[in-house]
Amino acid sequence: QVQLVESGGDLVQPGGSLRLSCAVYRSIFSINAMGWHRQAPGKQRELVATITRSGSTDYADSVKGRFTISRDNAKNTVYLQMNSLKPEDTAVYYCYADVAWDRGYWGQGTQVTIAS
Repeated sequence: QVQLVESGGDLVQPGGSLRLSCAVYRSIFSINAMGWHRQAPGKQRELVATITRSGSTDYADSVKGRFTISRDNAKNTVYLQMNSLKPEDTAVYYCYADVAWDRGYWGQGTQVTIAS
């Protein structure tokens, strides 16, 4: 069974930085798009950033210029570098991976809290 494991969530002050990681295990086939979504309490899950296997990226307007998504195909890992964090970035962050010839998979999420 394909499994995604996120790490890096923490409590940080406004203006701080965090780097999230998500490793994909036991994927028999290649991974197409990977990305990050987030969900704040009482709100729907929203797209944060995506990246194709070749490296093309897309970001939500709210994080452009502050967040950077990247991936290491050899390690089956996607990263999210988050800078200049704001209180409104507080949410559970979920990674996903679109596995070729299979389906998309979600991680269990990692909590990011931005507060003074």
